[in-house]
Amino acid sequence: MTAIAVSVRDARGAPADRLWIQSVYRHYLDDLNPGTGLFPRLGEVGHREPDQIAHWFADPNTYPLVIARDAEPVGFARVLRAVASKTQPRIDYQMAEFFIARARRRLGIGQTAVQLILSRFAGRWEITEYLRNAAAVNFWRRVVSGYTHGSYQERISNGEVRQVFVSGKPR
Repeated sequence: MTAIAVSVRDARGAPADRLWIQSVYRHYLDDLNPGTGLFPRLGEVGHREPDQIAHWFADPNTYPLVIARDAEPVGFARVLRAVASKTQPRIDYQMAEFFIARARRRLGIGQTAVQLILSRFAGRWEITEYLRNAAAVNFWRRVVSGYTHGSYQERISNGEVRQVFVSGKPR
């Protein structure tokens, strides 16, 4: 069995990466919460993909990333550097967006990409997914548990599942 070559790169490095994210953004929104109606179609509330993506690329606390398999884009992630808050425990990073194209799922690409991202951004993490999105909840529980060897906290409140843990150097 040949190992898959997965990499994660800063999407700010190439205009083509930004365009690729823009081209698959609607697929990502469709996958966020299937059948729940929680995420309106872009345009219904005045937001367009280019506006959303432009915000990602302009925000100094955001890291837009392209996930590639053998240099071909197959997904994206957006990592947020968390802003300090007196009411929340210290969190360094949040996984704001994470998407793997449907045709590339269940091949280990997502898990490998998460490991690369968590190791690149060492610190205290929070990952949140909607409880009604069972596929996302199962993915993140499996990946976070494997990465941390079970050393993470999970809380369910207000219809969201939150995993909090500390990442470090590559494992």
